[in-house]
This record gives sequence, C-alpha cells and structure tokens, in this order.
Amino acid sequence: GQVPPFLLSAITFAIGTCVGLAARLVMPAPDRSEKIPPQVWVIGIAGLFGYHFFYFTALRNAPAVEASLIAYLWPLLIVLGSALMPGERLAWNHVVGALLGLAGTFLIVTKGGGLAFDARYAFGYAMAAVCALLWSSYSLLSRRFPSVPTSIVTWFCAATSVLSLVCHFLLEKTVLPDGPGQWLAVIGLGLMPVGAAFYAWDIGVKRGNIQVLGAASYAAPLLSTLVLIAAGVAEPSLRILAACVLITGGAALAAKSLLMRKPAVKEVNA
Repeated sequence: GQVPPFLLSAITFAIGTCVGLAARLVMPAPDRSEKIPPQVWVIGIAGLFGYHFFYFTALRNAPAVEASLIAYLWPLLIVLGSALMPGERLAWNHVVGALLGLAGTFLIVTKGGGLAFDARYAFGYAMAAVCALLWSSYSLLSRRFPSVPTSIVTWFCAATSVLSLVCHFLLEKTVLPDGPGQWLAVIGLGLMPVGAAFYAWDIGVKRGNIQVLGAASYAAPLLSTLVLIAAGVAEPSLRILAACVLITGGAALAAKSLLMRKPAVKEVNA
C-alpha cells in the first residue's frame, strides 16, 4: 500500500511490543535481581530503530536495488566480525558460505541485472552502509550480554515504535492502511517479521552459532521471493533456482562443522 515507511514501522513495532507483553503473561518473569547495563539499552534501541532509520533514509537518497544490496551486507559483517568475539573461531567455510549467500541475494535483488553505482547517490549508499554496520554490531554486541533476558526486546520494540512515530510526524504525510486486507498485512508484519522474529533473533545471537546464523540470514530474501511465487505474484525462473542453490549451499557450507559433527559417545564404566 501507500503507508509511509516510518508510520508502518511505528505500527508494526507497536504490535511487536504487544507480542512481548503477551509472552510475559504466559512465561515466567525473568530474574530482575541483576540490573540491565545502560549500554544494553543503547545497543538495542540503536540496533532496531537505527537500522530502520538509516535504511529508510538510504531508500530516499539512492536507488532501491543498490541501497538494498549494500544494506544486506550485514550477514557477511556478522560472520567476519565474529572473529573479534571472545571464544569464537572464524573458519574458511564461514566466510565462503556467507559470500555464496551474498551472491544469491545479488541475483534476487538485482533480478539478474547489473548494478549502477552513481556518485550522485553517495549519501544514500553511505546511509545503507551505516544500516548494515548497525545491525551487524547490534547482533554481535548482544552476544556479549547473554544474561540479559530476551524479554528486554519488548522495550526495544516500544522505543523503536515511539521514535518511528516521531519521525513520521516530522518527515511524512499520514496515510493509513486502506481496508481490511492491508490492515491484516500490517498486523501480520507486526506479529512475525517485526514481532516474533526479533525475539527469536535475540535468542539466536546469544545462544546459537553466530557464523552459521549470519550465513543463513541470506535465506530471508529468498524466502520472501518464494512466498511471492507461491502467492502467484512472482514467476519462478532459473535465476531464482540459482539463488536458491547459492544461498542454501552457502548456509550448508557455513554449518559444515555442525552437520558433520559426530554425536558424543558416552563411556560406560564396567
């Protein structure tokens, strides 16, 4: 629809906040004896709101294809940045897997065409690069605070919703979703890609394999495309098949050590 991006962000993050509040009703409350470090709030709000602010700014100041591809460098940055994390080991298959995923994303975003970087859009490209740096930094730095409960994402979503609404009033004209169909689509965005997905991401970056998670993140544009194909909005093609092979192959290569890990055999004492 014609809903402006910051207003859409404000609505969907408000719904995402409700997802977190609803989860609090059915899940045990986290231990509040440990105070949340101030930097966690900065990291979380800068990650969620900052990513969307700079992404929308990039799209206003650069062609969508080039801006989107630059912004989608964040999975590769997560994989490379993991080498700086305590206790993490970066292997060749992690890097190659992420690069294959980036190549697959290139095919999807450019629709098989080329890129045309123009110096006139340098500011927009820079905003897209900041966006990629913010999300990768948020993901990596969150890993340094494993004891902070995932429920804090509720308040990150709330802050992002409020800040997005402020940006909307300052920068955009109000256009609300038109009809039940658009409202259902917005609610769906708020419940899953903006709601549950951010909570799941917090769990993944704190407890999962960060390199595999980064490489596998390139599946997001592929899944979106496959949904459009299933809905009859997009047509299947060899380009999509090639992107599928590159992205899934890259994720599998990044996860090579996990997939080939032999199950531990317990010794039984006689």
